[in-house]
Amino acid sequence: MRAALFGPSGNPESFYAEGHKSSLDMPEWLANQGLNAYEYSLTRGVNVGEATARALGKAAERFGIAMSVHAPYYISLATTDEATAANTRNHFLKSLTAARWLGADRIAFHMGGIGKLARPKALELAKQRLTEVLTEADRLGLVGPKLAVETHGKLNQLGTVAEIIEVCKLSSQLIPLVDFAHLYAVAGGGFSQASDYGRVFDQIAMELGQEAIANLHIHFSSIEFTPGGEKRHWGFQDAFGPPFQPLIQWIAEKKLAPRIICESAGTQSEDAKTMQEFYFQLLKS
Repeated sequence: MRAALFGPSGNPESFYAEGHKSSLDMPEWLANQGLNAYEYSLTRGVNVGEATARALGKAAERFGIAMSVHAPYYISLATTDEATAANTRNHFLKSLTAARWLGADRIAFHMGGIGKLARPKALELAKQRLTEVLTEADRLGLVGPKLAVETHGKLNQLGTVAEIIEVCKLSSQLIPLVDFAHLYAVAGGGFSQASDYGRVFDQIAMELGQEAIANLHIHFSSIEFTPGGEKRHWGFQDAFGPPFQPLIQWIAEKKLAPRIICESAGTQSEDAKTMQEFYFQLLKS
């Protein structure tokens, strides 16, 4: 049985508190923590150089760290503005290039807002734009890393579970990414029982097959929300939900092996380790 993978998004405060200054140190640091996944942040733009990215990728391979990246927040697939659409394509292509340098097999991305469009029209436009991205990526030989379509954190964004499923049906290059903190925020709460999480897994498996959930890409953290959705990510020590225990319980009981990336604010590695330890406790029980 393959085991679930756990790791942080970006570098935690404790990494810098120990005197580290470069992400090149992260793979060894994570391995020393017993963690085995790392999502490198490109959210503010793809600014990493090739030499640095390749060095980080080699370090991750050496220390057994599964690499993914998070594409820029500026992606907007449902835009009606052609300049923004061109920039969006460029963000994808640059992310694919960086991911290959880093040895990352997955690229997390948000589809973006719906603007003034009706939701069904926004989704159709996003699918069209994404198909154009995939065609261009194939033409340029930028294949390999999967594009992980993330669930939305705000009601005015694309990314319901049904929407990411529909998008993933476009190509085998696309995989679902479930951010349970986001789903919790847009639902205004919930996810207190293992079955609450299980319904999401079941919905994806029904439409995309069992393999889609067997090694699902997951984001998780505590989160504060408003009526419009997410407001701010927090850590497990803060008084916000959702609880991680029911999620890990479902994963362990169903013998799934997802990659769980923790997006806690500043304590992402510590909280990833908390989930990992609980997971292994359940496997032993």
